[in-house]
This record gives sequence, structure tokens and C-alpha cells, in this order.
Amino acid sequence: MREFSVPPIVTVGDSANLTDPVWDNAEAAPDAVQFIRRDATGGRVEVTCREFRDEVVAVARGLVAAGVRPGDRVGLMSRTRYEWTLVDYAVWAAGAVTVPIYETSSAEQTAWILADSGAVAVVVESTAHATLVAGVRDRLPELTHLWQIDLGGVDELVSAGAAVEPAEIDSRRADLRATNLATIIYTSGTTGRPKGCVLTHRNMYADIANAVPVLPNLFGPNASTLLFLPLAHAFARLIQIGVVQARTTMAHCADPKQLLAELQEVKPTFVLSVPRVFEKVYNGAKQKAEAGGKGKIFARAEAVAIAYSEALETSAGPGLALRAQHALFDRLVYGKLRAALGGRCRDAISGGAPLGARLGHFFRGVGVTVYEGYGLTETSPAASVNLPDFIRVGTVGRPLPGVTIRIADDGEVLIAGDLIFGGYWGNDEATSEAITDDGWFHTGDLGSLDGDGYLTITGRKKEIIVTAGGKNVAPAVLEDQVRAHQLISQCVVVGDRQPFIAALVTLDEEALPAWLESAGLPADTDVETLREHEGLRAEIQSAVDRANGSVSQAEAIKVFRILPRDFTEATGELTPSMKVKRQVVQKTYAAEIADIYRG
Repeated sequence: MREFSVPPIVTVGDSANLTDPVWDNAEAAPDAVQFIRRDATGGRVEVTCREFRDEVVAVARGLVAAGVRPGDRVGLMSRTRYEWTLVDYAVWAAGAVTVPIYETSSAEQTAWILADSGAVAVVVESTAHATLVAGVRDRLPELTHLWQIDLGGVDELVSAGAAVEPAEIDSRRADLRATNLATIIYTSGTTGRPKGCVLTHRNMYADIANAVPVLPNLFGPNASTLLFLPLAHAFARLIQIGVVQARTTMAHCADPKQLLAELQEVKPTFVLSVPRVFEKVYNGAKQKAEAGGKGKIFARAEAVAIAYSEALETSAGPGLALRAQHALFDRLVYGKLRAALGGRCRDAISGGAPLGARLGHFFRGVGVTVYEGYGLTETSPAASVNLPDFIRVGTVGRPLPGVTIRIADDGEVLIAGDLIFGGYWGNDEATSEAITDDGWFHTGDLGSLDGDGYLTITGRKKEIIVTAGGKNVAPAVLEDQVRAHQLISQCVVVGDRQPFIAALVTLDEEALPAWLESAGLPADTDVETLREHEGLRAEIQSAVDRANGSVSQAEAIKVFRILPRDFTEATGELTPSMKVKRQVVQKTYAAEIADIYRG
């Protein structure tokens, strides 16, 4: 058993709550720009710290006027936009509890979350959301209010709140304790019904208050970010409270399709993303270079970037020749990649899934350091992260201050600290299974700690495949490397109780057109027609061969199948946070899997 602990920098007092930084900022730096939001015409408007505090109070008064009491749960279903953040803090200021719902959630998921949490009110963004809630209203006896952002719901709250004295909000804030419930975040539910993770003000406050001091390049003076991940995800939520904690400027991007344009407009100094976005940035740049006849230049630039980053982790550092090559490609290639992120971005945070050492070194080599971290909703969520002075590409970093990480005898990652959630809402059995009596949270992930405290995640306990020959295989190791190929969107490794390991692969719909053109095939050729195409199979085989090179022969992928379509949330194979629902995929493609082993 190995364990590594980092002492806390900040200890959250009993009277602290997540709204405190909003009020502190309004007094200490009233004219500092806290947010950049969209106005009615679509333009950008700056929101100062004082203005944000005042808007939070106005909306909180509206909630009080509607009868929302301390401890009541309020649902929030919207894309990533300023109003999401405003309502979130207003709910807290009113002493209530925010219950986030992914804006892509189905009627069944939405009904379950609102009913299970006992929400008395819900704020939705669109008519589609309002219609969805209306369709399940008969299953929500405690729900008494619904406000729609697109129909002036926030203004309605402000108008109604005019009858409530501002002192009421001061009183409610004063009564809030660190131990009070702040939010119930429902897990994505890769298996079964989502469980509501109970997070207190102390959980989230302790997490971010200890993260900000060790990430000064992100949460520092003149720093800014453009948030585009769903705020219903705990990872994005942490950044939201981080920018308020550090008085950093943040803009919201509601439509990921407009991300590149908005990056040019906002010009953030850092971004938060999941590995799939970094993969798409890399693949897009590579495809563009190849289409323009500059594929060899890009390949050389990529190799130099990776070598340069790897050399940064040696005592000698990059040599003279490598520095010269790096400077050349910085002018030819790297600068253009940074420009695509707005030109000012030098840092990024990645989480939610493994990034992989190759991409980590590539981006650091081009001048955008990706700090890969690790955590779960149950850990508020950040438990470990690579830091500016403590970075080891390919790992998820060391524990954040105030966090202790232990590797159990069976390889499971256990975590302790003030960031550990209070349990699952209304589910004592699941809570007792997840948290030990002495406060250790069982993550369900497998990992290892090196002598310096850097954590590496190797897979999920429940996802371990045991072949007919008794070999234990962690699918994530293979899947991450196969998925790195520009033509591949998803990869699911199978083979439990079977004689060998196989893989189901889907194609990236954005990358496919360029490959079809290079292969001399019609642009409208469908994947079903392509599945046995010799050239395409050779491309996928190259990705499989590269992945197989990192494992033993018994763990290697022997057979792969190209599926006729990609996985989507709408078809049920992906969660809202873009995690693959392995059991759904295996059930949907059971005949395909059976055919693999029949042969």
C-alpha cells in the first residue's frame, strides 16, 4: 500500500460559504471585470465584481419572494451561459441548493433528478426545456415554480424580488455554514440510475481555495478564460467558482460550434477542456497540413515539439540543436496553433478522461501546457493535478493541498480530505459502500503512485476484462491509444471470458471527408460501405498496432470491427459528459461481438 499526502494551504472555517468571495470581491475590487456576458444584441458586455454581487442579490431576492426557503432544492437546466452562473450563486445566496441538469437530458432523466432531489423550483433556458419539464410535471408534486431564461425568467425574478428587503439575503448568508448542502450533482449514470452526489460548501470551497494558490499562472492577475464545457459537470463548475475565488475574468460559450470564433473574440489566457477536444485540435491541424501539401512539415514539427517537451523533464533540458529546430517550427507551425486558441492562451486544464503522454508533450512543445488532473464528482471534483513547478506528463499529477491519496492492495485509488462528498442523496447503502468509516472514498479507479507522489490512472475496477486464459486486461490503456488516431472517434475493447481481446471502433465524422478525398472515394460514401475497405482498415490497423506495442501479447487487440456509426448521447452510448456507456455499447452491438468470436 502506497500513500501520499499534501498539507492544506487553506482551511475553510465553519462560517464560510461559497458566496463569500462574491461579496469580498465587490468590496475589495468593485470595478474589476469578473465576467463578460452576451447582451440582447449578441454583443459582449463586461460585468464588474460589484455589478455581479448586486445581480446575485437581486435574483436571490426573487427566489425568496417565490417562497424558496433555506435548504430547498432548485433545478438549473441550461447551456453554459452567464445566467447559469448568476442563478447558481443566487440560489446559494438565498440559502438554497442548486441541482444541475444537463441541457441535453431526456425527459426521463430530468424527471428522475427533479423528483429524487425534491426540487421546489427549476430554472430552464429554452422553450424545449420548459416543454420537457411540462411533460413530466405530474411526476413532480413538489415543483411549484419554473422560470425560463429565454423568456425573461431572470428579469421576472428580479422584479418579484423588489418586494423583499436586501437585508433578508444578508441574513440568509450569515446563517449559511460550511457544513450546509451547496449542490446535488447527479452522476452521469454509465450504469443504472444517476446517483445524487451531496456536496457541501466546505467540500467545494476547500477544493478550490487550495487549488488557486498552486495554479497562479491560471488564476492570477490579468488571467481570463472562456468556459465551454457544460456547467452541469462538476469539472466546469470548479472553474466557475475558481474564477470568482481568484477574481479572474470569465466568458461563457453556449455553442461549442462557435468555439473557434469565440476564442478569437475573448482571447483567453487559459482554457478548460476534456481530452477529446485536444485530440480534435491536433487532428484538425494535421489534416489541414496534409490537405495543403505540408504533411511532412507538420510531422517533423510534431516530432520536434514532443522531443522538446520530453527534454524539459531532463536535468540537461533541450540541447542547442533542438532549441533551434523548435524556434524554426514555432514560426512555421506552433504559432498558428496558438493563434487558433486566440493567441494569448499558454495554459490549459484537462480532465474527465486520460489525455495521454503523446498529446501532453505535443501541446507543451507547441507552447500550450496542458495540466492534466484527476477527480470525480464525489471529490468536488479535483483531487490531483500537475502544477507549473511539479509536472510529469503522462500522469494526473500530485494530490492538491489538503488531499491524501492511497493505493489499496488491490490497486484501487482511495482519497481523503475535506473535498470528499457527504454521500449519495437518499441512498445510505451506496454511501456506505463508497466511503469508509474513517473517511476514505473508494473511487473505483485503478492507479499507481510513484515515489514523488505522482498519480497514474490505469483503468476502472469494474471495467477490467478477464480473458478465458485468465489474463486481466485494463481496456482504457488500449482504448486511449487507438482513439489517438485522427480517423477514430471511439474505441471499446471487449473480450471478457473470451479467448482474445477485440475492439469496436467508430470513425470521426469530421475527419472522414478528408480521408475519402485522399482515397479517391465519393464524399457521400457511407461508413457501412467502407467497413471492409482495405485502405481504411490499414489506417485503423496502424492505430491498433501502436496500441498493442504498449501491452503484452496476451493483452493485445487481435481483431477489430469498424461500426457503421459513431456513438452519441442521443442514441444512448454516451453520457452528457461524453463518457462511453460500455454496457450499452456491448448490448447494442452484441451480434457484432458474437460474430467476432464465432470466427
